Amino acid sequence: MELESISGVGEKTAARLQSIEEPERALREGDVAALARAPEITPGRAAAIARAAIRAEHDDSGTFLATDRAREIHRAVLDLLQERAVTDDAAHRLETLFPTGSASRIEEVREWVERAMEREPDPETLDALVGVGPLESPPAERIRERCLATADAERHAEAQEAFPELSVEIVEDTRGLADLARGYATVIVLDEAFAGVDIDGDVRVMPDALDSPEEVVPERTLAFFAHNRERIRAASAVHRAAELDSSLDLAALDDRLAELDDDGTVIGDDELDRLERAVDDLDATVSTAESVANDRLREAIEERDVTIEGADLLSLVEQGAGVDSLLSRELEDEHAAAIEAARDHLVDALALDSSEAELATRAFPEEPTFPVEHDEEIVNRLREDLTVARDRRASRLKRDLAADLAGMREGCDELVRAALARDVELAVSRFARDFDCVLPEFGDSGIAIEGGCSPLLDCAFAEVEPIDYEVSGPTLLSGVNSGGKTSTLDLLALVTVLSHMGLPVPADSVRIERYEALHYQEKSQGTLDAGAFEATLREFAGLVAGGTHRLVLVDELESITEPGASATIIAGILEELAGSTTGVFVSHLAGEISEAADFSVSIDGIEAVGLDDGELVVERSPKKDVLARSTPELIVEKLATESDDDTDGFYEKLLGKFE
Repeated sequence: MELESISGVGEKTAARLQSIEEPERALREGDVAALARAPEITPGRAAAIARAAIRAEHDDSGTFLATDRAREIHRAVLDLLQERAVTDDAAHRLETLFPTGSASRIEEVREWVERAMEREPDPETLDALVGVGPLESPPAERIRERCLATADAERHAEAQEAFPELSVEIVEDTRGLADLARGYATVIVLDEAFAGVDIDGDVRVMPDALDSPEEVVPERTLAFFAHNRERIRAASAVHRAAELDSSLDLAALDDRLAELDDDGTVIGDDELDRLERAVDDLDATVSTAESVANDRLREAIEERDVTIEGADLLSLVEQGAGVDSLLSRELEDEHAAAIEAARDHLVDALALDSSEAELATRAFPEEPTFPVEHDEEIVNRLREDLTVARDRRASRLKRDLAADLAGMREGCDELVRAALARDVELAVSRFARDFDCVLPEFGDSGIAIEGGCSPLLDCAFAEVEPIDYEVSGPTLLSGVNSGGKTSTLDLLALVTVLSHMGLPVPADSVRIERYEALHYQEKSQGTLDAGAFEATLREFAGLVAGGTHRLVLVDELESITEPGASATIIAGILEELAGSTTGVFVSHLAGEISEAADFSVSIDGIEAVGLDDGELVVERSPKKDVLARSTPELIVEKLATESDDDTDGFYEKLLGKFE
């Protein structure tokens, strides 16, 4: 798909879209979340681009919704659908559904809807969907203990672009490489020419490093999965609850995710935990070991009576001997035991292995001293060895886990996309179930609705009275005030919009012509001034000049000007629409319009069958070829039949005027 061929997509937008993975797939599937990952593309803009791409594919003009009121009905439909989506992404995807006259687009959506309507919106799946969202790449964090090295300037530029987290250095020879090795814990060399060089430090020659990001910078992969872990887990839960197929071993995925901490570090490895504790606790443990030795020696000295004859004391003093000599002579065994206790405490408290323990024992020399003190050089060497062992194990675990997770990345993308796609399907399924919907049938002319109930009414859906109505060609719809004429127009518009979106309709059955456009002219608020009246007539002139296969709905057009003129104008419009258009014109001037028209205009009526405590009792389904009685006529009839004081026949005479 040529991106710039899509309406509204220029060179800059096309370049932004090319920066994401698989832009053609995202456009084809209406994947708004994927499109919105492009720089400066909002979800709303992404939905508009996806709609434009779909229109281009199905040669749709985008003119089906010809009036503001028609667009309002479409917006209301989308709102009802989006209220039944769990995730924001599913709500955005639903924005790509629109009414069209394109048979291929309608059929494409209907095939998908047929599957969606079979989906069971079980609570477990809906609960799991709460945590699902598009996968995101967290900001790259600088890694300072590792660098890349190369002697090639072009390769240097490629490495900088591929690994923004690392420093990339130019080296000319092994001396420069050795300098880098002294400044970085790990140096990764990109040039095979350096293979086999003997340099102190962790220097690795990896000519294919640019193709192995999870090995060079495992932190990138780990950070991605740590950032998206809960979303991936939620998507996995959706697959289990909804029994969706997946290319991944979900149990293995859960196990690997459990090895990640929130910050992307590896957890759950006993050996790494031991080394980390040993490094962290080394100084405190050495200090405690000193205390153990000194406490034992102090206790031994306090409990021991040491007798030194005068000659011996004189000899020790003359030799310059001090406490160390006294300890060596009088408390040799106790000192050795104290040193052994210090060594045991250090080894046991840090859980050192045999090689580490061998070095650790040298931290407390056997030479008698009091107080006992550790050998700082030995402790520093032990710290260095433990730190190196910790870092090497952590690096290996990072690389191993990153390699495993990198192999699951594509599967996780599919996992999340499938879960979000299921949310879209369930939104349609819930809509169809909530409003007792069926898929309409396309055929013949006009529109026929049985048991239609509008969810747009300001009452609970269960309280809506079903409507049966069939109409073809230009028709006048009469009826009492508040009898449901406007609601009937809304139902016709709603059914038409849903049908042409490829979606189910709230009715027992619907048969509908495939229209090219919906014109819905809502009731004007008061008489229009000359300019507005002229604009309205121009609008209808354009409507009359349009093509066939249109549904025209007009609510009380007579309100735009004087009643006499209105009847003449409406009659003229109906004459022009006859034979080419389905139209329903709601009017209180049905009789006058019929008389003014030069053809036999169909008149249907929403009948009020009486009054109950001052409230109209209405038969909501329009009756064919019936001019409905007005509310005033019903009131006069009620007075004529129920009043006892109508001695001169006043009410009867008034009632006769309606005949």
